[in-house]
Amino acid sequence: MSNRFHRARIGAAAVVAFVCGLVFASAFDLTHFGWAQSRVNAPTKPAPSQIASATETQSAFEAVADAARPAVVSIETERFAKTRANTSRRLSPQRRPSLEDLLRGFDVPSDEPEEATGSGFIVSNDGYILTNNHVVADADRVTVTLYDKRQYEAKVVGRDSTTDVAVVKIDEKNLPMLGFGDDSKLRVGQWVLAIGNPLRLNFTVTAGIVSAKGRTSPELLNPRNTNPYAITDYIQTDAAINPGNSGGPLLNIRGDVVGINSAIASGTGYYAGYGFAIPITLAKQVMDDLIKFGKVKRAVVGVQLNDVTSVDARASGLTQVGGAKVQGFSPEQGSPAQKAGLEIGDVIVSAAGQQIDQVSTLQRVIRGFKPGDVVELDVVRFGQKKSFKVKLGEPTEARATLAELDGGEGGDGGGRNRVRDEGSVRQADKLGISVSSISSEMASEFKLNSAARAGVMVANVSPRGASWKALDQGDIILSVLFPTKRDVKSADDLNASLAPLKANDVIELKVCRPIQDGTCPTRAVSVQIGR
Repeated sequence: MSNRFHRARIGAAAVVAFVCGLVFASAFDLTHFGWAQSRVNAPTKPAPSQIASATETQSAFEAVADAARPAVVSIETERFAKTRANTSRRLSPQRRPSLEDLLRGFDVPSDEPEEATGSGFIVSNDGYILTNNHVVADADRVTVTLYDKRQYEAKVVGRDSTTDVAVVKIDEKNLPMLGFGDDSKLRVGQWVLAIGNPLRLNFTVTAGIVSAKGRTSPELLNPRNTNPYAITDYIQTDAAINPGNSGGPLLNIRGDVVGINSAIASGTGYYAGYGFAIPITLAKQVMDDLIKFGKVKRAVVGVQLNDVTSVDARASGLTQVGGAKVQGFSPEQGSPAQKAGLEIGDVIVSAAGQQIDQVSTLQRVIRGFKPGDVVELDVVRFGQKKSFKVKLGEPTEARATLAELDGGEGGDGGGRNRVRDEGSVRQADKLGISVSSISSEMASEFKLNSAARAGVMVANVSPRGASWKALDQGDIILSVLFPTKRDVKSADDLNASLAPLKANDVIELKVCRPIQDGTCPTRAVSVQIGR
């Protein structure tokens, strides 16, 4: 009994000692009371090193925004439409029409200007400002507002529709300015900031990352081949860009300008996660020419290009999908590439010793040369490797107007989807299309040359056919380029070329699309035969 009592006393003492130890440890913050489960689910705090890194990034954003915003400007434009109309609507009641007015049909400005807003940034302390061509194109008045709310009427020094770059100037000195970075050193995933005036919310700063480089978007600057020398080599970013941001700077984490914010990819016209900026190295070249010469003196190969698809690669005999595919020549009778011997359907795989993986890469290489320089181009022509020495030329004056570049709603694309019932419609089942001969009326309306008149016109494209999204109603098929060259002057010619082909074989066609101005821009179309 005494032994049991003795053991009980020892156990009690141990428990008391344990409890006292806990109380003692708690008093010195050596441990804490709590349930085991709550301890497991308790939120963990970031490590001090992680907090320091995030704080440094935040501080960098703050520093860039504070330093850059004073050099960013808001641009407002006014455009007075000039259309022919009768005097009761066009002339002010205070002025009687003169004989000159009557003779020219009262082509006078309307009373209500079209207003638009955009952004820009100061690149010299004496008032030169970089922005987008589409911000100031055809503007009758350009007003620039600085960060400190001073306003100036600006002069358009020059603009270039092929790159969407423009330079304007205000009469002022000692202005804050932004420095240029090197967009070639940008890497996907790096932080960038966009500053501008979206939706009239002036001097807004947004942050994101570089989502991609070398994006090609011909539909932005070259819709329907109206701007064949257009250069599309965009930086893609997820920094929020909205209408009004156009012309503003895209900055790296050090505050250097790496691009000019220009466009968004959106089904609604507002930010949907994807914005595009013109690389600053390209913009600076254009800016220097506009300031010095009033126009751009840029070297051109004189070709219209598309990126290579997997079907193109099969037709051309490429082991990898890549390169820049020749669609046509600009101008048709004087292209440096055409003079050197290139043909429609060729795939340019190397330029000046540098591998070409896409159109923007070739454009970037050619930007390093001047008109008159000779560049060696390596091409693959349906399995054959060839080299050509091309003497680079200068671009001709762009014929496209702002309205054409905007590509308004409701148009027919200059001949696209405007096929009349010409009779003698024939099927080309392996392509999933029907074709017809070209009537004299159609040839006359579109001023088709003899080569285009000799082709066959696509009358219909089956949504379930092999050519869906490759050919369009209204296209003119001129010839077969692969697997066997052959002119196409009738449906019989086309079907004769298709006859030996089996499912999954590839055929390449030379196609043109008539436009009301009398031209018929060509392209090379690869189609994989359906099952």
